[in-house]
Amino acid sequence: MTTSDQLRTSRKGRVEDKVAIITGAASGLGRADALRLGEEGARLILTDIDSDAGAEVAKACGGEFVAQDVGDEASWTQLIDSTMASHGRLDILVNNAGIAPIANIEATTTDVWRDVMRVHVDSTFFGCRAALPAMTRGGGGSIINMSSVAGLVGISPYFAYSAAKGAIRAMTKSIAAHCRAEKNGVRCNSVHPGSISTPMVHNALKTLGGFDMMDQPDPEASRIALGIGEPLDVANMVLFLSSAESKHVNGAELVIDNGDTVDQVKR
Repeated sequence: MTTSDQLRTSRKGRVEDKVAIITGAASGLGRADALRLGEEGARLILTDIDSDAGAEVAKACGGEFVAQDVGDEASWTQLIDSTMASHGRLDILVNNAGIAPIANIEATTTDVWRDVMRVHVDSTFFGCRAALPAMTRGGGGSIINMSSVAGLVGISPYFAYSAAKGAIRAMTKSIAAHCRAEKNGVRCNSVHPGSISTPMVHNALKTLGGFDMMDQPDPEASRIALGIGEPLDVANMVLFLSSAESKHVNGAELVIDNGDTVDQVKR
């Protein structure tokens, strides 16, 4: 019996038996989302291009893993079709997959730009469009699009990433307005993390500041001292948006940055 199965037999979870797809689930925020939703009873379909790591996460949370290139339109049709065939419904979609090359406007090549847009913007579009009919047939659902504070204020060394996350923010609001007008029971919200202890942030600290947090004697103490959040902070927000507790939350942009963007605007 898996850990998730044991939890289901002991209590009802906040997303008990809801069917959830999480992209980019092999590491970082996607991994944390998968583990947290699994703890609360969700039936998980996890996708990533890293099959080995993705399969390990699926094993840890009692879910199933599907290798997927999220920028490939056909892969979304296959994923939704297989989910409906196996589970008969889709309740939650977390569009989390992403890449974050470090390059300002002058250093961003056309190939980098297109790659970032493909992984972030194209994939979110494909995922939302493919999921909507399935969720509507089931009476509703929750789409959670992972944006960033970069999509709100722009970050110079992350030019393409900032542009992509801003597009996801606007896309989310358009989808939310559409679903409200259609009265299809689907909600769509965006989550905007600031600095969270993930491989992306560790790479930024090392590349831009010469500081290797994971090479410190106590990385957790370094995280706290730097004011960096942990993946669970984001996963708990994803859980809230996945659950019935957020039934009146639609088209929102939920910032998880301990006030960093507030300070930036103030300055």
